[in-house]
Amino acid sequence: MAEVESDFPLFPLQVVALPTEYVPLHIFEERFKTMIGEVLDSDGEFGIVWLADDELKGIGCAVSVARVLERFDDGRLNILCQGTRPFRLVARQEELPYPAGTVEFLADKEEQPDPKTAERAHASYASLVEQATDKRPDPDEIGAMDAYAMAATVDFGLDAKQGLLELRSENARLRLVDRLFRAASKRLEFMERAQERARSNGKVRFG
Repeated sequence: MAEVESDFPLFPLQVVALPTEYVPLHIFEERFKTMIGEVLDSDGEFGIVWLADDELKGIGCAVSVARVLERFDDGRLNILCQGTRPFRLVARQEELPYPAGTVEFLADKEEQPDPKTAERAHASYASLVEQATDKRPDPDEIGAMDAYAMAATVDFGLDAKQGLLELRSENARLRLVDRLFRAASKRLEFMERAQERARSNGKVRFG
């Protein structure tokens, strides 16, 4: 049976968080100071939900506070959060001093892992990392990463990340990130060629 929790603190943001992803936040509104204070006291979680064009998405990601980076005299905080697990927002709640709701934590459907799908995704991710950093990544480290862990290190844009968060199949997530990594690699190649043409002042170099 799915785990359902009420009075779950929510942070509507123009941000999509993924499980394993680190998200820095600056806490300055009074209601969110209160919320984060309670989360820290209970060593609990809160949910980041994408607020897109005044529409709150139905699927969000729970996060925990990995570290308090800075405390200010007026109660403001800089914190580093890490995504933990996806959830579905069942209902909003208005009785707490900060945004909250009843949420259902989401599990993946039961399926057999597809080794070829994982191999393709890991290969396209390794290629993108090497292209972007000029460093060959460790194959064992990449082989141990799931789709979320790989995607958490690449800025795909909010729509792509939300689509990834809403998938309940690791095989489907791997297929999606494979396509996203390949598309990102092509864009990077295009940018590199454009920069090279700019450096050459549009002239063809011989020797």
